Amino acid sequence: MSEENKKGNYGADQIQALEGMEHVRMRPSMYIGDVGVRGLHHLVYEVIDNSIDEALAGHCDTVDVWINEDNSITVRDNGRGIPVDIHKKEGVSALQVVMTKIGAGGKFDKDSYKVSGGLHGVGVSCVNALSVHLKATVFRNGSIYEQEYERGKAMYPVKQVGSTEDRGTEVTFKPDEEIFKQTREYNYDTLASRLRELAFLNKGITITLEDKREVEEDGSFKGETFHSTEGLKEFVRFLDGNREMLIADVISMEGEKNDIPVEVAMVYNTSYNENLHSYVNNINTHEGGTHLSGFRRGLTHTLKKYADASGMLDKLKFDISGDDFREGLTAIVSVKVQEPQFEGQTKTKLGNREVTSAVSQAVSEMLENYLEENPNDAKTIVQKVILAATARHAARKAREMVQRKTVMSGGGLPGKLSDCSEQDPERCEVFLVEGDSAGGTAKQGRDRNFQAILPLRGKILNVEKAMQHKVFENEEIRNIFTALGVTIGTEEDSKALNLSKLRYHKVVIMCDADVDGSHISTLILTFFFRYMRELVESGYVYIATPPLYLVKKGAKKEYAWSDAERDALNEKFGGSASIQRYKGLGEMNASQLWDTTMNPDFRTLRQVAIDNGTEADRIFSMLMGDEVPPRREFIEKNAVYANIDA
Repeated sequence: MSEENKKGNYGADQIQALEGMEHVRMRPSMYIGDVGVRGLHHLVYEVIDNSIDEALAGHCDTVDVWINEDNSITVRDNGRGIPVDIHKKEGVSALQVVMTKIGAGGKFDKDSYKVSGGLHGVGVSCVNALSVHLKATVFRNGSIYEQEYERGKAMYPVKQVGSTEDRGTEVTFKPDEEIFKQTREYNYDTLASRLRELAFLNKGITITLEDKREVEEDGSFKGETFHSTEGLKEFVRFLDGNREMLIADVISMEGEKNDIPVEVAMVYNTSYNENLHSYVNNINTHEGGTHLSGFRRGLTHTLKKYADASGMLDKLKFDISGDDFREGLTAIVSVKVQEPQFEGQTKTKLGNREVTSAVSQAVSEMLENYLEENPNDAKTIVQKVILAATARHAARKAREMVQRKTVMSGGGLPGKLSDCSEQDPERCEVFLVEGDSAGGTAKQGRDRNFQAILPLRGKILNVEKAMQHKVFENEEIRNIFTALGVTIGTEEDSKALNLSKLRYHKVVIMCDADVDGSHISTLILTFFFRYMRELVESGYVYIATPPLYLVKKGAKKEYAWSDAERDALNEKFGGSASIQRYKGLGEMNASQLWDTTMNPDFRTLRQVAIDNGTEADRIFSMLMGDEVPPRREFIEKNAVYANIDA
């Protein structure tokens, strides 16, 4: 290797083309997950990954993102700029190689990038292939270079178009309507959540987002700037902004263990939920992995050692478990791994074994120092652990009662459940319906072959503010567990969900289209998020969308799902139409409910997904917690367009 390469020189020779991209357009879901809303936004993340990789390498501190008026996206950074000189192997500009060869990039050269988030992805070339048009502009060596592409193919060779004192790369792309048929409209809040997350994970970087589709009152475009000076400490404070902290401040550490950069931040709050979020090279590993195992091991070992030495556990008549040390804990673990090995269903579970001990050591040292220097906080934490252990002991009995009542153990189905005759879970669906009145209408209108109805009495328990044993003792929640046929809890994880006996692959929340109905839907979603998250992540949870209005004039009648649709139908019918407002499902007769909300041929079901686990955690804690002002602010901001189902 030459001396200049040893110094990390970034030129054409450091660009490696791994394989072609013939199948990207033919099978896009293999590369970006799907061609719906999630895949559409994933394109933006792939481009931003390149800029963040430049920042991780120490060459970039600013990334700007624009949503343009035509729903195209522009991403610009102040990094070194993609090399434009001729690639020896490919015989064309390195820029063209990066943009048209799947997997090409400097990040595969260890001398150019030590770690890279983009290694998990497929690169900007995939974005190029799935865009009807893409323009790349490079500011490098005092010159401006550009190249444009149509559906991944270069329209002309890279050309120099001017001079500049700037440096960096700018990419503008517009998703292809042939690929993204469902939608090509970007959601500002979705992008803002990810950019905020990246700013927390990479302190010191400034990321801006501007939406040119929406003009503010002062004439400027809607936008935000994301910047963090404390990194994960600020991230934890942001996530726990609606919870009451139990200790004085966030516990944190940052450093290297066994040549692996590790950053951890954690705090205890007065809630009963465990909120652990983990990242590898900026990728949210929601399935966990070896870094999360290391965190749990370090936390449990160190706190148990301290609690034993303190004598506070002497009078306890039962053992403390790992769960007890994590109740009311919000923590973020972020590691940078040079060659991450991902496992799991969605490739978001870290498999590198060497990371476990690195994180465990880092957490142990961090906690030992903190507990020694903050004895009052240490005592408060141990008291919280003892309280959690006592509640877990009570919860075990309540959970066992749930298990005994499940179908598998012969306890029988809930009396209120009107089951379907079909036995194949893939073909079965159950509607969780608000109240007996609506439940009666749904039972009359359903198709008994594959549709089951479970009426719920009033508002279910707010699990965000309830201890675990109270959750399992709640009759409505027990009925949901029993009807679905799932079991919960193991010795290792009291909230682990077993879906092997799940009786329905569509669990549909069907509530009134009013404020109370929305509240009940949110309560049920909060319960699913906290206690049945695997059900949501597997794609089994849906929300029904009953109409708000019936518009009639003479023999003509149509349903409307919004005020705008109502007005349009009234105008379509020539004005002065008869308009019926449905305040609840019970106001519809069985055939109307079937036609609009339950018939698979005509209904619209919204599938509940968790695109961003940390943001979902924050929103649920805000909506269902004790703090009123942030909840009011959220509702006022999203009064018309709120979609709590992530």
